[in-house]
Amino acid sequence: MTGKTYDVLFLCTGNSARSILAEAILARKGPGRFRAHSAGSHPTGVVHPMALDLLRERGYETAGLRSKGWEEFAKPGAPAMDVVVTVCDVAAGEACPLWPGRPVTVHWGLPDPAASAGSEEEQRGIFRGVSVELERRIDRLQILSAESLDSQGLAACLDEIGRNEAPAPEED
Repeated sequence: MTGKTYDVLFLCTGNSARSILAEAILARKGPGRFRAHSAGSHPTGVVHPMALDLLRERGYETAGLRSKGWEEFAKPGAPAMDVVVTVCDVAAGEACPLWPGRPVTVHWGLPDPAASAGSEEEQRGIFRGVSVELERRIDRLQILSAESLDSQGLAACLDEIGRNEAPAPEED
């Protein structure tokens, strides 16, 4: 173990659901090894209430979570990102923001639960499905060895983690 703490930015368009979920999940699972952040290219300014409800139900910390623009992390004095993970859904025609600089950048495309239609329970199922998939991917990130994190192969490892499709929404 190198002892380095890696700054990871989860980036999407609105920063109201997927990137917020990922930030909260990594914040709980990765202290000391990872510092989690999230932002959007066009932030809504509000965290989706179903995202907050789901995080609370699953025992995640929600204090301090807020929808913000990526510019916040491009300012002088902001933490330098080691990894930027876009979580937008290219398949749905959603434009993924680009991150300037030299961090490892990867894409973990997931459907936007904030854009889902249907009954409240159907929408909650989509939020749960996205959350479960993010937990699975972040669990895989957690088990990467320090050698993987320090090598040129980091992008390949992260691409492999993100290559899997999100599962169907959970049925109750």
